[in-house]
Amino acid sequence: MTHKERYNKVLTYFQKNMSEATTELNFGSCFQLLCAVMLSAQCTDRRVNMVTPALFQRYPTAKDMAAAEWEDVLEYIKSVSYPNAKARHLVEMSRMIVNDFGGEVPSSLDDLVRLPGVGRKTANVMQVVWFGRAAMPVDTHVFRVSHRLGLVPKTADTPYKVEQKLVSNIPEELLSIAHHWLLLHGRYICTSQRPKCSECGLRDVCVHLC
Repeated sequence: MTHKERYNKVLTYFQKNMSEATTELNFGSCFQLLCAVMLSAQCTDRRVNMVTPALFQRYPTAKDMAAAEWEDVLEYIKSVSYPNAKARHLVEMSRMIVNDFGGEVPSSLDDLVRLPGVGRKTANVMQVVWFGRAAMPVDTHVFRVSHRLGLVPKTADTPYKVEQKLVSNIPEELLSIAHHWLLLHGRYICTSQRPKCSECGLRDVCVHLC
């Protein structure tokens, strides 16, 4: 199977079986999405969705959160992973948005990654989900599935290298939804410890030994 044939088979499978795919995070604004994505780092979306309703009710905007102390925000997010660091980042991020961007979440990748606690993956999620741009955020699920399906070589050993390979091989019009396809496949089928290979429709292209 050629590299191109592999990509075509994977993308065709997802188009047929997962025609609609999007984030599972709950949010009501660009700022709230950014907060949720930051909280989701090394944490499940389900857990994040449990804490954000109260958090967003108390701090619905960047201006509201910028006026808080990180210890106050911590009380709302104690059950997520790394709550202390995330509470600090949320407040620092909000203050930079207020002070440097007039209270509005910046839209460019370069400006987003300037925000405390915002890395390339988070910035790319914002590009895809809120700003509707073609991008490929690479989280642990996308990283794992891309390797197991043989979409990227073993030498693509960092999220950025995986991102570059996927971007160069997936048509731009499919790039954003392909992120969700790979992520959701990794979350529910091609899991880290016990992949559900018997339920996977891509077994014939998988290079992972189950």
